[in-house]
Amino acid sequence: MIQRMIGAAALAAAAMLVSFGAQAQTVKVAYIDPLSGPFANVGEQGLAEFRFAVDRINKSGRLGKVKLEVVPFDNKVSPQESLNQLKRVIDQDIRYITQGNSSAVAGALIEAVNRHNERNPGKEILYLNYAAVDPAYTNDKCSFWHFRFDANSDMKMESLTTWMAGQKNIKKVYLLNQDYSFGHAVKKAAREMLARKRPDVQIVGDDLHPLGKVSDFAPYVAKIKAAGADSVITGNWGNDMSLLVKAGRDAGLDVIWLTYYAGGLGTPTAMGEAAAGKVKIIAEYHSNVENNKAAKWDADYRKQAPKGNPDFYFLRGKIMWDMFAKAIVQAKSVEPKAVALALEGMRHDGELGEVEMRKTDHQLIQPLYVLSIVKSAAKGGPKNAKIDMEGSGLAPVTEARLEGYTSATPTSCQMKRP
Repeated sequence: MIQRMIGAAALAAAAMLVSFGAQAQTVKVAYIDPLSGPFANVGEQGLAEFRFAVDRINKSGRLGKVKLEVVPFDNKVSPQESLNQLKRVIDQDIRYITQGNSSAVAGALIEAVNRHNERNPGKEILYLNYAAVDPAYTNDKCSFWHFRFDANSDMKMESLTTWMAGQKNIKKVYLLNQDYSFGHAVKKAAREMLARKRPDVQIVGDDLHPLGKVSDFAPYVAKIKAAGADSVITGNWGNDMSLLVKAGRDAGLDVIWLTYYAGGLGTPTAMGEAAAGKVKIIAEYHSNVENNKAAKWDADYRKQAPKGNPDFYFLRGKIMWDMFAKAIVQAKSVEPKAVALALEGMRHDGELGEVEMRKTDHQLIQPLYVLSIVKSAAKGGPKNAKIDMEGSGLAPVTEARLEGYTSATPTSCQMKRP
């Protein structure tokens, strides 16, 4: 009798394995990011790369007859508009969302998703965060329904300042950031970590500016010059990064730019060749990285990239979609709760080393790189600067690789599980 029961259970399990993915269905993921306004170019780049990734997954057949679809919703990088778009997502019975541009938006979405899921058991929404890096969202504001696939800003600053500890030419630093939660987190981490690792460094200025509302950064550049800074730490992204470095170039500002997002769309072109050797970026990927297992993916994306989005930027986006697909297979389900349980604690063999979705706070732990922007090989730069950025004549090369444990800052997350 027992053997029959065991046999029946085994057959049922086998049937479940066979049946999952055998029935045609589409899993829609709402992409809630700016597709108009000053940050539209950033949103369009993410959308193009995500559609490329999803198309590859669908064609691979790894999900059987289950297909993924990215559905765009323009939030104009506004928290309120993001909530309006989330209502549309819910009305369309879409159970997954992804977003990355603006931690203020991310905070609003996390709170709204938590409320929705508490009130609507069985209709939960899962949030895949690919770029909103306020540390709070994997610390005191962590959520079971939120997974972050980018290193948070504290983790990035931990790696950047570890590298800075050996750069004795950096002596006077100016902090310039966007005036919202992410910018505040960058300046706070910079002050705390420099005090610990480079107490000799002087912070000669500290400014915040409105997000996406400064058309001319010349006054800020003048203050940086007047302060005698030799370096600028900034978390600026999108148009705020492009306009800042352009103003610096136009004014002949001679500093080292220590950045999170100078590799983002439009900024390499704005920098000009005079920036060669003067710009550093902390990131999880660049196209000239050593032992690059994503090289073919990178090249294939570039061949079909839409006009205006020529470079492959979001390796973490590829990793996010790969892990999402893997979680669906492991869960044998497309239900958000089952997929979340499969995602947490997952280890994944990424293109540049193993990554792990830390179970305690749903923060991805991954290697990071300090990149230096130099002249491309075609413009007389080093031989390893083969692939340039946006046809600008500039190319990224590795200054340092920092393993995941270097940046894996502890978490205060006390996660409430369903």
